[in-house]
Order: sequence, then structure tokens, then C-alpha cells
Amino acid sequence: MDNTENHVDKGTLRIHLTNESTGTPVEGATIAISYTGNPSQTLEEVTTDDSGNSEVLTLNAPPLEYSMEPSEQQPYAEYTIHVQAKGYRDITVSAIDIFSGEAATQEVAMELEDAPGNPIDTIVIPAHTLFGDYPPKIPEDEIKPMEESGEIVLSRVVVPEYIVVHDGTPSDPTAANYYVRYRDYIKNVASSEIYATWPDATIRANVLAIMSFTLNRVYTEWYRGKGYEFTITSSTAYDHKFMFGRNFFNSISRVVDEMFENYLSRPNVRQPILTQYCDGQRVSCPNWLSQWGSKYLGDQGYSAIEILRHYYGNDMYINSAQGISGIPLSWPGYNLGVGATGDKVRQLQEQLARISRAYPAIPTITADGIYGNRTKEAVEKFQSVFGLPVSGIVDYPTWYKISDIYVAVSRIAELR
Repeated sequence: MDNTENHVDKGTLRIHLTNESTGTPVEGATIAISYTGNPSQTLEEVTTDDSGNSEVLTLNAPPLEYSMEPSEQQPYAEYTIHVQAKGYRDITVSAIDIFSGEAATQEVAMELEDAPGNPIDTIVIPAHTLFGDYPPKIPEDEIKPMEESGEIVLSRVVVPEYIVVHDGTPSDPTAANYYVRYRDYIKNVASSEIYATWPDATIRANVLAIMSFTLNRVYTEWYRGKGYEFTITSSTAYDHKFMFGRNFFNSISRVVDEMFENYLSRPNVRQPILTQYCDGQRVSCPNWLSQWGSKYLGDQGYSAIEILRHYYGNDMYINSAQGISGIPLSWPGYNLGVGATGDKVRQLQEQLARISRAYPAIPTITADGIYGNRTKEAVEKFQSVFGLPVSGIVDYPTWYKISDIYVAVSRIAELR
């Protein structure tokens, strides 16, 4: 139960409503906000705009220090929203957590009044894993055997567009299966398992561990190989804590969007490493990442890779997936050359400008949206540096190579 009298700090919440079946925004909905401990007393009422967004609400939260050390005091406030929109079923989301100084987003998928199936009218977000009581991870080998028949199906590491999350233990046939976008799954788990108030490097290290573990389950088809119809479970004894319908935090969301095609590797091992971890306070786990320990290393200025190597050893590396399924092509659909103008040219120029900071041989250019001779020179030098035919024209292979290198150099800088 959260103590409202201790809420001396502030956090923010924005609610985003979409049509559950079409993904389009829900405009003109009414949202009433209350403390979860006192749901009958409305604190504020807001409506959604034509993007399905509420205004950004500033809400009371407990002191920041509650999330900086393990504490008996709950480090987040809990709010309830009741959503009503014409033509849709009412829905209530309870125990939305708000931290001091953190921006939170609550996504709500609205069901039409006449939608088939059992209506979802209430979502209750469970306690955060660092505060609530959850079973510890059952240890597993971090590298799965390759020789077992039918065990390894995928030939390369691919980031899936969706994963199927079994909301219970593997053997529980009554647990629901949820189809979740991979990035949203990682944001959900990270928001459920670490505090958004922690240092950026700590968040990055934990997100990398969560992604690598998840991609190991995808790559080895771990549960499907055992006859199950899901990718991963929400049981902390087996996998990670996924909380259906929970809010996520912008500090975590931003990191996931920047790093979602990454995972952790060891030399001469093709599969992503099954990077296990524990809280490091109530449960200790030698040779695994400690969540609280990673927080203290982040406080001391350790980078993400330094935090990871502190726990998993110096032969742990950050790798990138060879493929991303279901991602729409950013390629404009035609070659770019001298005389081209517009947003795609500007995007290209911005990426080349960033790359040139890591590769000084490539001329620095201004992102003005006009493909002139200076941009052509930068493209030619890029093509030369990366072994592409030197044409000065951005064709399909050049476009994606620029994107790949841009992502790589941006990430290297972030992780140092």
C-alpha cells in the first residue's frame, strides 16, 4: 500500500489510447486519475487528443532516495486510471507506478463495445520485482547444447517483430499467451525489473542482459523444442517478469529503441548468451549480474560493457543481430544523387556527419537536405572506406551500409 503522505517528489505520466484491433488513436476519451489506495476520489480528469494522447500529468511520487538503495519504503506511487470512450468498453488500469523525476507512458489498447471474446475491463499491474516477492531464477547453462536434434532451428540471430509470452510457469496450461512486439516486451520487462531512476549505463547493461537472454530463447526455440507454443514465460523462476498492460518509462524506452538489435556474445559462440541475473540483495548469484550491484557500478561511472564484464567476464561482447524481421524499409525506393533533395537526403547527411566523427577520412557535411557535391564526396569516401563500388550515388546497398555503420558508431560512443 503506498503512503500518500510520503509523496513529496513529482513524476509525470502520459496516457496513450489506441484501438485494440486497428492500432489507430482513440480521440476524445475521458480519463479519471486516482490514487490506487483511494480509487473513488478522482484527482484529475483529462481527455485524449487526435493522437490518442492525454496531456502530460504531473503526479506526486515518493522521495528519489527510496529507489537508490534497497528500502522497506515503496519507491513509487501507484495510480489508477478509469478510461471511457464512446463506442469502446470502459477499462480500468490499477497500480501504474510513478517514480520521482521520471516520465512514464501508459499505453491502453481499447476494445470496441461489440468486440468478440472476453472483455478486458481491469488490468492490475503487479508489484515491481525489486519491491515485491518473486521466486528467484532457477540456474541454467548460459550456452545451450547445439547437438540436440530439433533444438536449434534458426541459422542466424534475428530480432523478431513479435514474441509469444506465456503469462505463467511453462507447465501451466491455464496461463494466457500474449503476442507482444519484441521492443515493447523488452521495455516492459526492464520497467518491471529495474528502477528507471538508475544511471543510464546501468539501464543499458540490464537491457542488454534482458535482450540477450530473450534472443537466446528465440534462437534456440527453447520452449517450442519442448512442445510449447510460446517463446518465453513471465515466470521469474524460468525467465523474466513481464507484466501485461503495465506502463513503461521514457529513460528505459529510449535505451531499448537505440539498442534493440543488440545482444551479448562470447568468442566462437553463435547463439546469444543466456545472461541470467538476480537482485543481488535478497538473492545472491555469483557469476551472474546483480541488479543492485550494477546500479552501484553505474554510480561509480562504469560503462555498460564494463558493468557486464564485471559480472560475466572479460570475454563478453556486444553483438548485433544480422536481421530484424517485420521492420519496414527505410530505403526511399530510388537512388539518391546530386540534385536530390528532401528528408531522406537530410537523414542520410545526418548519419554521414555522425559517421565522419568516427571515420575522419569522410568529409564533414551539413545536413541541409540538398544533395550537392560535398555530399557526393562524402558518399564516395564512405563507399571507398567500406569496400563498396565508388559511384557517389546512394543505392540500396550503400543506404543500408550507412545505416549499419551509423548505428554501430553511435552505439560504441554510448557504451564507452
